[in-house]
Amino acid sequence: MTRRDILKLGVTASISTMLTPSTDIPFMRAVDLLDALRKKKLSSREIIEAHLKQIKKVNPQVNAIVTLAPEDQLIAQAVQADEALAKGNWLGPLHGLPVAVKDLHETSGMRTTFGSPLHKNFIPDFDCRVVQREKAAGAIILGKTNVPEWGLGSQTFNPVFGATHNPYDLSKTCGGSTGGGATALACGMTPLADGSDMGGSLRNPPNFCNVVGLRPSPGRVSNVPTRLGWFTLSVPGPVARNVTDCAYFLSVLAGFDHHSPISIDQPGTPFTQPLRDRNFKGVRVAMFQDMGLPWDPEVKAAVQAQRKVFESIGCTIIDAEPDFTDANECFLALRHWSNELSFGDLIATQGDQLNSYIHWHVEEARKLTGPYLARIEAKRTALYQRLCNFKGEYDFFVCPVNQVPPFDVTTHYPTEIAGVKMENYIAWMKSAYYISTAGNPAISVPCAFSQSGLPIGLQIVGRHHDDWGVLQLAHAFEQATNIASRHPNIAA
Repeated sequence: MTRRDILKLGVTASISTMLTPSTDIPFMRAVDLLDALRKKKLSSREIIEAHLKQIKKVNPQVNAIVTLAPEDQLIAQAVQADEALAKGNWLGPLHGLPVAVKDLHETSGMRTTFGSPLHKNFIPDFDCRVVQREKAAGAIILGKTNVPEWGLGSQTFNPVFGATHNPYDLSKTCGGSTGGGATALACGMTPLADGSDMGGSLRNPPNFCNVVGLRPSPGRVSNVPTRLGWFTLSVPGPVARNVTDCAYFLSVLAGFDHHSPISIDQPGTPFTQPLRDRNFKGVRVAMFQDMGLPWDPEVKAAVQAQRKVFESIGCTIIDAEPDFTDANECFLALRHWSNELSFGDLIATQGDQLNSYIHWHVEEARKLTGPYLARIEAKRTALYQRLCNFKGEYDFFVCPVNQVPPFDVTTHYPTEIAGVKMENYIAWMKSAYYISTAGNPAISVPCAFSQSGLPIGLQIVGRHHDDWGVLQLAHAFEQATNIASRHPNIAA
C-alpha cells in the first residue's frame, strides 16, 4: 500500500542582536500577524511579500528553504485570502499565513526530495496529513525546508542541496533533521514551520537556533501516511519562534485521526487557551544531574544555572533524574528495525545511492531476532513504568537538549564529548533520544548563549500526554528569561 493509498483511507560568524518587538513583519509573532489580519491592519499579501523579501535577503547565506513556491502563486493565494476576508470569510486559524514545510513531508505539486538524489525531482500528487491540516486551516505553503539525507542525524546536509548553516555563526551546524525549519524561523523567513522527531529532530535544531520546538506525545499529531501505525518513536510537530506560536500551531496540527491507531482522541482547540493561566507555586521540577552521559561543560552549566529562573516562577527544584537504564539499547534496536523496513529493499537495487548511516542501520537490523526484539519491548515498557513512577513524584524533568553546542558545519557529527568517544553518528544525541524512547512530551526552549555567542536550549519533559503542561511551563520560563527575543544579526 502506497503512502497515497493510506492517505486516501482517510561562511562567516554572525553576532546576535536584540530586535525591537515591533512592526517588523518577519519577526512578528504568528498570533499577532493573524490578529492584524483579522482586524485588517495587515493584508496577507503584505505578509507574504515581507517574507519573500526576507528570504531573498537571508536564504542565500543559510540555505534553509530549498524549494520555494513560485512568487506569483504565493501572491495570488494571498490575494485570494484577502478577498475572502473582505467578504467576511475567515478561512481558518492560519488564514493567509505562510508556513514552511519540512522536506520529509509530502506536498502535492511541490518537490519533496527527502534530501536524497533518488527523489531530487519527485513531485507528489498528494499532501501528507500534516500539510492537509495546514491547508485546511487556511495556511499558504511557502516552500520546503532542508533536511539531512532521509532525515537521518542531527546535522542538516545532503547531496541534493548541501548544508544549512547556523544563522548565529555560519561556520556551525543548525542541527537536524528539522534544521532548515529552525533556521528559517530564526531568520524571519517564515512565522511557522512544521517538523518531525525520532531522536530529537523537533528539539535539537531549535536548541541550536534559539527557537522553540515541541515533540508532542505520540498520537497527538497524526503521522499518516505511515507503514508503522503503532510506532511511537517518530512524531510530527510544530516549530516556532516562541511558545505561544508553538502552542497555537499545535492546535492546528493536533486532533484525532481514525487512520492512526495511536491517535489521541482529543481536539486541538484546547491548545489555543492562554498559556499564562497557571500558578507554578510548589510545582516540583526535577533538575538533571548527568543522566550518565558526557557533557560539554558550558552546556551543562548553562542549563543547571536555570534553576533560579524556575524558582523565581514558584517551582520547587530538586536534583533528581529518572533511571534511563536500557533507553539507549531500546532506541537503537527500534531505530535499526524501522530503518530496515524503510530501506532494506532499496539496499539490494540502489545501495550505492544510500548513505553509510542507512547501510549501518540495515546491517544491524538484520542481526536482530524475534526473541531479542520481544525483550527490547519489555525493557522499554519497564523504562516507561519507571518514568511513570518518577513523574508521580515530580511534575516535570529539566535537562539539556543536546550534550554539545553547535559544532562545525563540515563535521558530520561529534566523535567525542569530554574525552568520551562516540560509538556511532547519533550517540551524541542521547539526552534527546532517551526521552523519545519513553514517549513523554518534551519541548526545547531557549535558555542561554555560550561565550562564543551560540544558542543553548533546555528541554522540559512532562508527564504522559501532558503536552499542555509542558507548554505552560515553557511559556512561564520564556517570559522570565526573554532569551527567545534575541535574533541573529544576519537577519536584521
